[in-house]
Amino acid sequence: MKKEKLLAVLRLQATNNVGDILAKKLISTVGDVEQIFKERTTTLQKINGIGSLITTNLFDKKNLKLAEEELAYIEKNNTQYSYFLEDNYPSNLSQCIDSPILLFNDGNVALSDKVISIVGTRNISAYGRDFCNQLVADLAEYNPIIISGFAYGIDICAHKAAIKNNLQTIAVLAHGFDQIYPKTHKKYINQVNEKGGFLTEFWHNQNPQRENFLKRNRIVAGISKATIIIESAKKGGSLVTADIANSYNRDVFSVPGRTTDLYSQGCNNLIKTNQAHLLTSAEDIVKMLNWDVSKKQIPKQETLFVELNETEQKIYDYLQENGKQLLDVIALNCHLPTYKLASILVQMELKGIVKPLPGKMFEV
Repeated sequence: MKKEKLLAVLRLQATNNVGDILAKKLISTVGDVEQIFKERTTTLQKINGIGSLITTNLFDKKNLKLAEEELAYIEKNNTQYSYFLEDNYPSNLSQCIDSPILLFNDGNVALSDKVISIVGTRNISAYGRDFCNQLVADLAEYNPIIISGFAYGIDICAHKAAIKNNLQTIAVLAHGFDQIYPKTHKKYINQVNEKGGFLTEFWHNQNPQRENFLKRNRIVAGISKATIIIESAKKGGSLVTADIANSYNRDVFSVPGRTTDLYSQGCNNLIKTNQAHLLTSAEDIVKMLNWDVSKKQIPKQETLFVELNETEQKIYDYLQENGKQLLDVIALNCHLPTYKLASILVQMELKGIVKPLPGKMFEV
């Protein structure tokens, strides 16, 4: 990415009241992130959701200074990053409308199609620890990537189990790379980096504030094919992660426990309310995610029996490559206004090319 473009992305990240969804809307509508800061404020305010407060914040000189300081740090430390519109951005995460526009990484992160997140209580019991260790060991032959949050309890247990079984493990942080939380886990950094690494959306000097952990959870859920909850009380961050994963239409698995155990109540409730699959062994995951089935080569369809215009073909090719997608995600990646895309999808549905699904999702 060009230096000027990265600076514009950082400047957008620094803008108050502009989250990832609104940032993507701005980029999609204007056409390029650099162009946002070249447009007239009156033009930007015509975009739905952009008012005078947003435009005032966008052109705040303080944000430019902060972005320049972060850019200098990135260049000095050779910090690796991925932009949501570029090929090196995690494919699973790119399907999530609220995923970060910019993601920083450290170590040897190389994602595959078998990515699972394992989360749970910080107050891990012997039962939870044993189940986590056995689960990862039994899944090792399928070579999955293990994602977690590097916190106490289930998180660090999952990372250590992955390392022990020579699997790639990725820790998603709730702060910048200038620190590690909790500090006692610094001793695991090199082991994680050897065959995996760290991801964060936060700038290098951002602290592990409470709200950052909730934001971090959407990355843990979104980057994975499935989320596994091992031990949770009635309330907790891992249940938030499960809820987010369900909103992304990802598989969620929950490990049952005794009804009298405090840190099994959340897991049992997920199963009871059909928010998670019952998980008793690695076999449940293998079967549900079809890891035990060899992939069959599907001949590529060279031509369709109906003619598609250039825009329709673009949409068809995107869905063919990425599978079922949300309306907003299709609009974002095909660079089309949502209202226009909706009309085109209706026409494609009538031609029998696309199929609408619940929750404003479509597939070919």
